[in-house]
Amino acid sequence: MGGDSMTKRKPIDWEAIERDYRVGQLSLRALATKHDTTPGAISKKAKANSWTQDASQEVRERTRAALLTAPRKEQESKETPNGNSVSSDGNAPTPADIETAVQTNLQVIGRHRRDIAKGHGLVAMLFQQLEEAATHREEIEDAICEETKGDENSRRRNQMLKLVGLPTHAGVLRDLSTALKNLIPLERQAYNLDEQEHEEPYEERLKRLMGEG
Repeated sequence: MGGDSMTKRKPIDWEAIERDYRVGQLSLRALATKHDTTPGAISKKAKANSWTQDASQEVRERTRAALLTAPRKEQESKETPNGNSVSSDGNAPTPADIETAVQTNLQVIGRHRRDIAKGHGLVAMLFQQLEEAATHREEIEDAICEETKGDENSRRRNQMLKLVGLPTHAGVLRDLSTALKNLIPLERQAYNLDEQEHEEPYEERLKRLMGEG
């Protein structure tokens, strides 16, 4: 009875997987997650049937062309259903599949541009704080010493002096720059926007960067 009542696993749609594979937008790991299978199974099937990512170059070229010709507002407002959903009859990617992939790429790039703009604002703010701290360092340190002169020990004073010190601000700036440098390539890798091959799947890279590996 238990076996009969259990929900049967949905058959793997290899035609849909082949279409997505040939579009070349998703990494092998992301493709496996989308279609509820394994990267190894997809790799084996692709090798056995000589699949190629024959549409990936067209997607990249059309993405670049759209970035050069389409209004920026239009690029940022075009949202695609489910982020990367593609579907068509047959195994070859259709023009609609290609267009969906292109619009998803534009969506990702639009987010990157907004993130970079925010990052530039934060960096500018941190630079201003560094400048103010350097310009008014003596006044700030005198105020801290006055605030903590009645303390039984120097612990609080030292902590406050450390917080307004240049090394602390420089460390925040360095961490922010590192975060931007790591996170943007992660998403670009996930959507296969770059021509270069990545040996390390983006999910594994994310875990490593977050210290979970």
